[in-house]
Amino acid sequence: MATMQKLRAYRGPALFSHGFRPFFLFGAIYAGAMVPLWLAAFSGDVRIPTAMAPRDWHVHEMLFGYVGAVIAGFLLTAVPNWTGRLPIQGGPLAILFATWLAGRLATTFSEFLGWQVTLAVDAAFLLLLAAAAAREIVAGRKWNNLKVVGIVSLLAVANIAFHVEGHYYGLADYSARAGVALVVTLVCVIGGRIVPSFTRNWLARREPGRLPVPFARFDAITLVVGVCAMVAWVVAPSGRAVAGALGVAGLLHLVRLARWTGHRTVSDRLVLILHVAYAFVPVGFILSALSALDLIVSGAGVHAWTGGAIGSMTIAVMTRASLGHTGQALSASVITQLIYVSIVVAAITRVCAALDPIHSIPLLMLSGTAWAGAFIGFALAYAPLLCRARKL
Repeated sequence: MATMQKLRAYRGPALFSHGFRPFFLFGAIYAGAMVPLWLAAFSGDVRIPTAMAPRDWHVHEMLFGYVGAVIAGFLLTAVPNWTGRLPIQGGPLAILFATWLAGRLATTFSEFLGWQVTLAVDAAFLLLLAAAAAREIVAGRKWNNLKVVGIVSLLAVANIAFHVEGHYYGLADYSARAGVALVVTLVCVIGGRIVPSFTRNWLARREPGRLPVPFARFDAITLVVGVCAMVAWVVAPSGRAVAGALGVAGLLHLVRLARWTGHRTVSDRLVLILHVAYAFVPVGFILSALSALDLIVSGAGVHAWTGGAIGSMTIAVMTRASLGHTGQALSASVITQLIYVSIVVAAITRVCAALDPIHSIPLLMLSGTAWAGAFIGFALAYAPLLCRARKL
């Protein structure tokens, strides 16, 4: 009751009343603008004033910029639900958001700042986010949720390593793979919570019958095998042993997904998109296994994970959380469904661009256009909800 009274007592800007509001909105705007800018730089039409290699800037801002914002929006909204404590809001939230924004500007204009200053400015955000989330979880004595903070902390370390490796070795290969592996692991952990949970809740109300299998030993084994396979992939992304580990992990994640009865959720797009997004996880493992055997290029598996699993899952979470936490009906409007179609098209065409070098340029342009359409579409459609106070 006291927490609800404090929430009602907040009189600051609605945008900074909950963590999901600024981070989902501006994360989407940034994601929608970042890829077209990268494609323009890739084509030689513009030059980004970053000290990083152009490819590294793209990878870094996807993993630690956009994804960092979505992780912040999710964590700062989920932690109060886990702990029953008041969410971080107002001035502290604005400072955290400003830290994220400063990191984006510093990285993009690092040519003028130098890599050491850029590292210091950019690293601050994920470190502050992990510390803030850990403080709330410890204060609420919800020890089991510290594993999520652990992954975010490792992501902060990978971000620091990215700057260092990129400066001294030209390209940040190991830390880029580490960043991908950590975010995919986070998708597997969080997805393992929300996908079967939301599916069960929806089916129990509308479609009696087979329900998702609850988290069990099989899920734990799947997560462990997946993490071990990705660790091996980070260290050495080619070879038969790595290919075998990635292939087994992919098959296990396929079975895990099948146990969640996603085929029964076709009529609810808010639930269905979660299953579609998670399906890119095993696809990424299997394509990366084929790449480890030099049967296909490495970009196919990486983009199945990044554009597919990460891109689709984050936008699925953003739409559902934005609706639920602003008091809207949990129903996918026509615009929301178009956003889902766009992000899936973006992911599939990006993977195809890696697999089909002859048509890679038009496929890249189609993928970038669909990606930008999905995120700018989210920003335009959901900005009114995110910028105004919820009616109590």
